[in-house]
Amino acid sequence: MTRAELLTEAKPILFNTEMVRAILDGRKTATRRVVKPQPKDKIAYCFAGYDAGKWGYPPEDVYEYWGMEFKRAEQLTAEEENRYWTPPCYGDDILYVRETWADCNLISPEQYLYRADYDIKIEPYCNWKWHPSIHMPKEAARIFLRVTEVRVERLQDITPEECISEGVREPADENDKRTAIGAFADLWDSTIPRKDRELYSWNANPWVWVIEFERLED
Repeated sequence: MTRAELLTEAKPILFNTEMVRAILDGRKTATRRVVKPQPKDKIAYCFAGYDAGKWGYPPEDVYEYWGMEFKRAEQLTAEEENRYWTPPCYGDDILYVRETWADCNLISPEQYLYRADYDIKIEPYCNWKWHPSIHMPKEAARIFLRVTEVRVERLQDITPEECISEGVREPADENDKRTAIGAFADLWDSTIPRKDRELYSWNANPWVWVIEFERLED
C-alpha cells in the first residue's frame, strides 16, 4: 500500500517512547489495553445478529459446545447480560502510531522529528519542543501496523513468550532476578494512573484486549 492509502485507512493508537523504540527494533508485536467497563465474566466476539462485530457474554450453556473456559463463574443480571463491548480495533485493521513528536521546519517544511530517535532533550538547541503523542497529527505518522488478532483475556494469563512480544527485554542471564513476566508487570503498572490501580493494576488482574500486529512499510 502507498503512504496515501495507509493514511486514508489507518486508525490511531498511542504508544509511549519506550514502546515506540521496541516497535522500531522489531521487539514489540503486541499490546494489551484495558477492557472498559470491566466485564463480570469472559466475553466473546459476536459473529451474527444485530450486534455482530461487538463482544458480549456467550449464552449460558455454550460451554457445552465451546469448552469449559466459557462456563460462567457467576450469575449475571439481565442488564449485564445485554451489555456489549466495541474493541479498539479488528483483525486486518491498519493502525498508525501516535508518538511524542516535534514540528521542525529547519530542514524543510512539514519536517517532523520523533522523541524515540533521541536520547537527549532538544529544546535548548531549537525554537521548538516535544509534543505529547495524543496531539500528533495524522500526516506526521511514520509507523503503520496491521492488526493480526484481537482477543480478550485476563492480564495475568500472559506467558513469558508473550511478555517478550510486548517489548519486554529478555533477562540478560540466569542470575537476572527479573523474569519476563515480572518485568512486564512492572511495565504495565508504570502505565496505570494511581487513581486506577485498584481496578487495572497487575495485581487487580483486569480483563484486557490483546492486540497482535505486524509492522507495515509504507
